[in-house]
Amino acid sequence: MVQAYILIQTEVGKAAAVAEEISGIPGVTQAEDVTGPYDVIVRAEANNVDELGKLVVAQIQAVEGITRTLTCPIVHI
Repeated sequence: MVQAYILIQTEVGKAAAVAEEISGIPGVTQAEDVTGPYDVIVRAEANNVDELGKLVVAQIQAVEGITRTLTCPIVHI
């Protein structure tokens, strides 16, 4: 299982709507609108890195109002 945080920038005023829509995507375990340089932070999981990439590119980035994403895989050192 691969887990990651996905940091999202949105269009002005769209953070809450983006977080709500993303929270319903399978594989997303948490989606919160936040303040700071990013507008939404998502925690997601997938069986492998390829599936995680497909989740981000095909489903999360397709949500209207998103301008940029940064995917940060979780590592256990």
